[in-house]
Amino acid sequence: MASTSQPQRGKMACKKLFWAVFPHVCFILSLVIYAFLGALMFSHIEGNRKVEFSEDYRKFLQNLTYLARSLSDNITENEVKFKKEIHDLLNTAEQDWFVNPKEKWSFFGSLFFCCTVFTTVGYGNTYPVTRTGKYLCMLYALFGIPLMFLVLTDMGDILATVLSKSYNEFRKLQSKILTSQLCSGSTCSKRSELKSRAQSKIVINEPLTIMEVLKSQQSVKRRPIKYRNVELFEMLIARENEHTKPARNKSIERWSSCPELTRGKTMSRVIENFDKIGKELEKLDVPIVLMVLVIFVYISCAAAILPKWEKNLDFQEAFYFCFITLTTIGFGDTQLEHPKFFLFFSLYIIIGMEIVFIAFKLGQDRLIVLYKKVVSFCAEKKMPSKKIYPK
Repeated sequence: MASTSQPQRGKMACKKLFWAVFPHVCFILSLVIYAFLGALMFSHIEGNRKVEFSEDYRKFLQNLTYLARSLSDNITENEVKFKKEIHDLLNTAEQDWFVNPKEKWSFFGSLFFCCTVFTTVGYGNTYPVTRTGKYLCMLYALFGIPLMFLVLTDMGDILATVLSKSYNEFRKLQSKILTSQLCSGSTCSKRSELKSRAQSKIVINEPLTIMEVLKSQQSVKRRPIKYRNVELFEMLIARENEHTKPARNKSIERWSSCPELTRGKTMSRVIENFDKIGKELEKLDVPIVLMVLVIFVYISCAAAILPKWEKNLDFQEAFYFCFITLTTIGFGDTQLEHPKFFLFFSLYIIIGMEIVFIAFKLGQDRLIVLYKKVVSFCAEKKMPSKKIYPK
């Protein structure tokens, strides 16, 4: 029996682990599939669009030709004026005039655009030009942003659990170190000896029978027969329940003959896992200074790696770019030469947004507590003091 039950227990443990991880994997896979489908859609629509020369583009070429012809041979005299005019003219130019749509809206470029849409970063470097692309972009964001927030909330629970457990373990370790420093060796040894002596005196006896219990209790003997029968009946029921409780825990043998019970209970557990999304994040209570330190270290690590393939960025520019990205501000003032490399860093962006989201949540809770204190303090000040009149 032991050899046959051990594999069944292993299978049950694997099934429990699978159904416990299933909601998290389901959300992440949904977001990845949604991003890939959006990349295929936008690369087909925006990448295959026909390049039409608009009236603004023609005017730009005419003005540029006029400036080139009006430039005199003596460049030193008209150098300042020419620089100003050419600068103003280039500011009127649009980026799409000089970029091939197929190169800009490749699969990786479209995937990068989709990530900036549902993460609400929106750098502004890549945007749809066609009317169909704009309509689909609005529809894509309408469903993608809630899905992204759902993934953020789900992963926020995991990070909140890790942070809270790590912080609690750190506090326990800190308290142990403090107690070991305060406690001298002699007193601690005396306390341990007293505890060992007290524990050695404890004797675990076998459970008494009902008749032995009745013989040992004089109060039961003195009572009438009908009351003794009632108490005897209650004791018998309690003793029967104690014997039947361990049998309920042996669910593997029962469910092996009836798999429908296993499926029903498993499905209920999976549904409970979906209902618990966001609960751990609400319970998180760590110092806000710790979260700020975690964000600083997290951004610093990326700022040290990003200049390896983005040669136009140094550490400070990369730190600024990562902060603007993780906070979903996305000015678009920092241009990426190789966005597809940063796209492979998308897991970093999602986890970083999680950390920033947790920090914002903690800051929000602290602000609410501060507002409550201020309101209660102002209310106490404005409340009229009670006057005691003499009788």
